[in-house]
Amino acid sequence: MKKYKPTSPGRRGMTKATADLSKEKPAKALLKHLKKRAGRNSKGRITTRHKGGGHKKQYRIVDFKQKKFDVWGRVEGIEYDPYRSAHIAKVIYEDGERRYILASDELRKGSKIITSEKAEFKEGNRTKLERIPVGTFVHNVELTPKKGGQLARSAGSAVQVLGNEGKYAQLKIPSGEVRKVLKSGYATIGKVSNSEHNLEVLGKAGRSRWRGIRPTVRGSAMNAVDHPYGGGEGRAQRGTKRPKTKWGKVTGGRKTRKKKKWSNTLIIKRRKTKR
Repeated sequence: MKKYKPTSPGRRGMTKATADLSKEKPAKALLKHLKKRAGRNSKGRITTRHKGGGHKKQYRIVDFKQKKFDVWGRVEGIEYDPYRSAHIAKVIYEDGERRYILASDELRKGSKIITSEKAEFKEGNRTKLERIPVGTFVHNVELTPKKGGQLARSAGSAVQVLGNEGKYAQLKIPSGEVRKVLKSGYATIGKVSNSEHNLEVLGKAGRSRWRGIRPTVRGSAMNAVDHPYGGGEGRAQRGTKRPKTKWGKVTGGRKTRKKKKWSNTLIIKRRKTKR
């Protein structure tokens, strides 16, 4: 973690997660331009506030499936990805094809990886859940076989294998939830890279704007007509029994998961709550 000298109020306390990232330009064939929607739905209406602007960027096409079975790949470099918190690895395979994959914590330039049913239990290798020893940490886990990794893809995250029972593997997710996943699905061994991401201090509002995050105004600072918390003389109390959104909807504590969701039967232990 790099700490900056307090040369200005914005620099004071600013930190940045450092890593041995490649200084080469990203592979042109693996780049794609995404149209900016800035929190808008298909009708162009804002459905998520406080999004917009940001630095110009291009999407890296990341291979979450890693379907090149029994073909060795060599890591050409670890690169920054503006669309995700984790770092990505540029891999060149024996047949000459290049692909981007999620970089695991111990993956370095020159490391060799493989996706195989008989893969060695080594950081970066990908194999079936049923083969992975109990207690091992994995990431980019498939919820549905052949669909590609969906679990544990953000910086520093990992899922722990607790055991196998029948056609399911039992996994402990970072939230504390224990759930069953089909053991025929694939997972990559190790934790996701850039584990210090959550320790970063932006330092100034400008860095948030570069990331496409717009300012958020507190409800208590608004007028009564604009928010349930607004109005009042001086710094007034909330004035409502339960916390509410700008539109008066109850929030903070209300359960949003459907009671009859099909995957409820796969959850062995619920995640920990703050209460």
